[in-house]
Amino acid sequence: MTPTVTGLLLARAEDERCGLLFEDRSWSWAEVVRTCSQYASLLRSLRRPGPFHVGVLLGNVPEFLFLLGGAAFSGAVLVGLNPTRRGEALARDVRLTDCQLIITDTAHADLLAGVDVPMLLVDTPPWRALLDEHSGAEHAPVEADPDDLLVLVFTSGTGGDPKAVRCTHGKIAFPGRMLADRFGLTGEDVAYVSMPLFHSNALMAGWAVGAAAGAAIALRRRFSASGFLPDVRRFGVTYANYVGKPLAHVLATPPRPDDADNPLRLVYGNEANERDVLRFAERFGCRVVDGFGSTEGGIAIARTPDTPPGALGKLPEGVAVLNPDTGKPCATAQFSPDGRLLNPEEAIGELVNTTGSGWFAGYYNAPEADAERMRDGMYWSGDLAYLDAEGFCRFAGRTADWLRVDGENLATAPIERILLRHPDIREAAVYAIPDPTTGDQVMAALITTADFAPETLADFLTAQPDLGPKQWPRYIRLTTELPRTATHKILKRHLMSEALDTADPIYHRSDTTYAPAP
Repeated sequence: MTPTVTGLLLARAEDERCGLLFEDRSWSWAEVVRTCSQYASLLRSLRRPGPFHVGVLLGNVPEFLFLLGGAAFSGAVLVGLNPTRRGEALARDVRLTDCQLIITDTAHADLLAGVDVPMLLVDTPPWRALLDEHSGAEHAPVEADPDDLLVLVFTSGTGGDPKAVRCTHGKIAFPGRMLADRFGLTGEDVAYVSMPLFHSNALMAGWAVGAAAGAAIALRRRFSASGFLPDVRRFGVTYANYVGKPLAHVLATPPRPDDADNPLRLVYGNEANERDVLRFAERFGCRVVDGFGSTEGGIAIARTPDTPPGALGKLPEGVAVLNPDTGKPCATAQFSPDGRLLNPEEAIGELVNTTGSGWFAGYYNAPEADAERMRDGMYWSGDLAYLDAEGFCRFAGRTADWLRVDGENLATAPIERILLRHPDIREAAVYAIPDPTTGDQVMAALITTADFAPETLADFLTAQPDLGPKQWPRYIRLTTELPRTATHKILKRHLMSEALDTADPIYHRSDTTYAPAP
């Protein structure tokens, strides 16, 4: 039976073990559930005609989790607003999702200037007085079905305006239950949640996992690379989740001989590169499991012990790599003896759930986007991939990451994986800039160590047997910071728009070497 968030919480209603840790405060699970009922009673009192949608503009604070539980118990829909959005962009998100109320704090209130929606601040006396009116509220949750809408989560917006993804009770609770069972987590564990709560990764791979297991949840106000290991030791963290580049950021902190002396056993997430997964596990003495999925939830791929380096795993039943133009399965990837992909145009296609929508419940107020995702009864993910002869799937980027170089289609992810083999390259983002004649040129923005010598990069790339001649970056940009979303995803469209117009050092490839661009 598919669980609900309401069910996960009610199962903890009599649990006096620690349920939430935040800075110097703690709550038992029973206290957490009672507080969620208090918040539910408050939300019911504030309901107005129209969609019962409550915008939440907060960092990772306990009030966010109490509002999540309060929404589940009251039948409200929590709208996770992104605090990195500003001005009209944030106002647009509020309008799109029909928020009838916004709950925020004094640190974020100024971001809502000009937004014509009632607002409450959780760190002010009026809020505390209002909350006190509902002290001692009984557990009276509305009946919840796994298909009931609970949260609207915005996509990262790497390809344009963010879309609001409909997240049902089941979509949040099911992965929590599945992952807790898969990893054998119990009430003796401590789950560390530092990814932003307005994003699906924190809800599904962090909070829901802890709730399903009955583990204590150690909540971090905001992710900190330097604060990660001290938090693990302070709170006794055994499980942590991530999305994007946090592993790389933690690995960039100065190593110490006692790094592996910590209670951490398991780290689960997605979008880390293979090198960081291995280095993190070795340095901190834990297991790292990097899966594949998206906010929409239409496709998930799990790595198995026999998955080769650089692969996502084998496709689950009903998922295929299809040619987006013909809708037919792509050819099996063919490789040269040295590992270079020989048939990218025939082998690379879009990951598609041919059986239906999976956990994708649609976007809110975006019928055109729904139609783009669901075509002919199948879920088209927008992710590029290819399959080897053994059936292992390899990620090739997003559909927007296609490059057209000298008449040949190229994907960015394979080039990024090769660049990251260089010992002095920490992060790499490959993207297209216009070719003066036609098509694209390959450009790569790199974050490197102080020892990196751009003039020697050509020698390194020449030694990579699986790098095709058209995959070589024409331009290299050396930077100290890449533009990112709040969930650490790289905003390539920003890099593409800047192209060569940047104060960062740019190197241009001639036939034999990289030299400063004129």
